[in-house]
Amino acid sequence: MSPRVVPNPPIRRVLRPIREFGRVQASGGIVLLACSVVAILWANAPFGHTYEEFWHTKLSIGVGSAGISWDLRHWINDGLMVIFFLVVGLEIKREFLVGELADRRRVALPLLAALGGMVVPAAIYWLINRGTPGEIGWGIPMSIDIAFALGMLALLGNRVPLALRVLVTAVAIIDDIGAILVIAVFYTARIDLSAAAVGIALLLLLAAANRAGVRSPLVYGAVGILVWLAFVRSGIHATIAGVLLAFTIPAWVRLDTGSFLARARTSLERVEDAARQGGSVLTDQVQQHALQDLETSCERAQAPLQRLEHTLHPWVSFAIVPVFALANAGTNLGTLTAEMLLHPVTLGVVLGLILGNQIGIMAFTWATVRLRIAVLPPGITWAHLYGATWVAGIGFTMSLFIANLAFGEEALLQAAKMGILIASPFCGVVGYLLLGRIGRRRPATGVAAPA
Repeated sequence: MSPRVVPNPPIRRVLRPIREFGRVQASGGIVLLACSVVAILWANAPFGHTYEEFWHTKLSIGVGSAGISWDLRHWINDGLMVIFFLVVGLEIKREFLVGELADRRRVALPLLAALGGMVVPAAIYWLINRGTPGEIGWGIPMSIDIAFALGMLALLGNRVPLALRVLVTAVAIIDDIGAILVIAVFYTARIDLSAAAVGIALLLLLAAANRAGVRSPLVYGAVGILVWLAFVRSGIHATIAGVLLAFTIPAWVRLDTGSFLARARTSLERVEDAARQGGSVLTDQVQQHALQDLETSCERAQAPLQRLEHTLHPWVSFAIVPVFALANAGTNLGTLTAEMLLHPVTLGVVLGLILGNQIGIMAFTWATVRLRIAVLPPGITWAHLYGATWVAGIGFTMSLFIANLAFGEEALLQAAKMGILIASPFCGVVGYLLLGRIGRRRPATGVAAPA
């Protein structure tokens, strides 16, 4: 007797709209935006005082006398966000191995464009805030929010050339590398060398396991938690552990395409033969072994890096980053006075994100093309690139993250948040309108304008 087949169970019908929403590339950005709005509404509601009270709730985890006692916001920023940075690290490693950053001839343009998008915004902020307590926040306007940026381009559909999406992705990833280095070097106040040495030794152990052929995610996960704890103790920001851990994850496969196809066909033929004889998958060992072999072949034909990134990405897009926004984006708009708008930190963030990205990316790209170091990819015009510089001004997630690292003083942090919440939506709306208008005016597959 064959096992009962349920092709469309009730739970599947319930979850279908959620799954279809999750397949839309812009959906992660929509969830992130929704959580940001909820945070702002919560912080400005009549019960707004509960916003800070809730996120300052203590949560302790430990065994015996050893443990960690942080408030909820700290657990999110230094705990959950490690997974976000792990996925960022996996994306960076993949791009360097097989993506846009793997070809040295093609990496010059996004590299120098990203450099302009980091240096000029930081310089604008620093010039406005130099000699003030807010000077340390120069890293805030450096970063592109990749979820919002790519979500915005996805909403525009075929009005945006595919080459522009690829370029923006490469620029954002290089920008993430820069932000990670800034966090590691400039926003680490004290280093416990013995704890740092333990963390590095554990990372070397995982690198050795990679070379030895270890592919089990349990090994990398268990040791990765120890690496995170060591970095927490060392004073180096814990999220750096996520990026470094990503570089130890294997990116190789045990079955090439030809071997996989041969083994898969054999397994499927065994299942088919057993099914013809009327065997049930619940009792027929031939079918069970064939299906297990097929599952093993699928696992061996994929790199652990690929499988881990695929598994974690939805959690990061739909849970971790939105929860981070919910915990950090809440700002009391009652403080939105002329004095706050003219605060050096607010001005530095706003002008850095808006003008800094336009000036930096356009100037560095123009110089790169003019000096014949690289050319604009086919299909991208200078108008497309200018529209993308506005999208690059959406610095939400990483900007909020760096603001929390830079400012312990509540007034400066509120000013930085205000600047981020003013500039990021403004850049997103203008970028969307500009690119949409360009896409209607000329085909998305048009030839790039000559330099």
